[in-house]
Amino acid sequence: GFGRTGAMFAAQRLGVRADMITCAKGLTNGAVPMGAVLLGPAIVDAFMQGPPAEIDLFHGYTYSGHPVACAAALAAIGIYEREGLPQRAASLAPVIADAAHALRGLPGVVDIRNFGLIAAVELADEPGRAPTRAFEVFRRCFEHGLLVRATGNVIALSPPLIVTEPELAAMFTTLAAAIRATP
Repeated sequence: GFGRTGAMFAAQRLGVRADMITCAKGLTNGAVPMGAVLLGPAIVDAFMQGPPAEIDLFHGYTYSGHPVACAAALAAIGIYEREGLPQRAASLAPVIADAAHALRGLPGVVDIRNFGLIAAVELADEPGRAPTRAFEVFRRCFEHGLLVRATGNVIALSPPLIVTEPELAAMFTTLAAAIRATP
């Protein structure tokens, strides 16, 4: 969500009318904790049956609607809109796709996946061992100033929405070198 797929939410990008979307981190740009559940009319209508409700979907959590979190969310959403960050992600999607798929054929690479400004590089399992190849790639990338995520034997990439084309090129050059250096 929040622009990474080229729209504010992946459902929009995929043309899906979601009944429910849960969101959190991107809502405030990670500045302060806040989460939300966005509901379609059918879900809201189902909850609103029965006696008249004073407050829609009242749930009473202690920190619900905290003013600092709400202010951070409004500021973050304003920046997403003013700076056109979803559109920026959409324009960079082909760049990250080309760079990610250029890794195909490197030693140990078994699959490449991407969507919007997200990519994943799956590495081959090592017989008789827990997945460690991705962690070694992670470590080599980190030593060269690139932070990636290792999940099992998958390297997950989700650069910031303000990333530039030269930064993406540098990122994938570093990743390719780390993959080549990992047995």
